[in-house]
Amino acid sequence: MTNRFIGDYGAKTDAKGRVFLPAPFRKVLEAEGEKSLVLRNDVFQKCLVLYPESVWNEQLDALRGQVNQWNSKQQMMLRKFEADAEPIELDGNGRLLISKRKLQYAGIEADVRFLAMVDRIEIWSKQALDELMNDSADLGSEMEAAFGGVDS
Repeated sequence: MTNRFIGDYGAKTDAKGRVFLPAPFRKVLEAEGEKSLVLRNDVFQKCLVLYPESVWNEQLDALRGQVNQWNSKQQMMLRKFEADAEPIELDGNGRLLISKRKLQYAGIEADVRFLAMVDRIEIWSKQALDELMNDSADLGSEMEAAFGGVDS
C-alpha cells in the first residue's frame, strides 16, 4: 500500500454536484499515477468513500477471497457491496462529479468535508462530520482502552 492521504479539508459542491478534490489529495494521486477512482457509500456511516482504483481492487480482491461462492448470504453481501460502487474521473480542473443519489445518501447539500483515512478518502456532509467528531469520546481514552494494556 503506497497511497497515504493526510488531512481534513472543507469544500463546496456546485449546483451540478461537482466538487474540487483538495490539492494535497490530488498530489498523492498524481504521484502514484492514479487516474481512476471508485466512489461508494460507506458500510457503517452516512458518508461516501473515495478509493484510488488500485486500493479498490485490493479491497475487492480481499473481500472476494473471504466470500464463499456457495453461500447465498455472502454472495448477496458481495453483490450489494459491488453494486453500490461508481467509477469516478477527475475533470481537467480537479473536480469530481458526485451523483444526486450519493449526495442524498450522505446528506450533502453544499458544504463538504474530505477526511483522509490512510489509503482512501471519506466525503462527508460538513454538519454530519462535525456532529460525529463532537460526540465522539476522548481520543486519548479510546486509544488507551484499545492499545494501552493493563498496568500491574
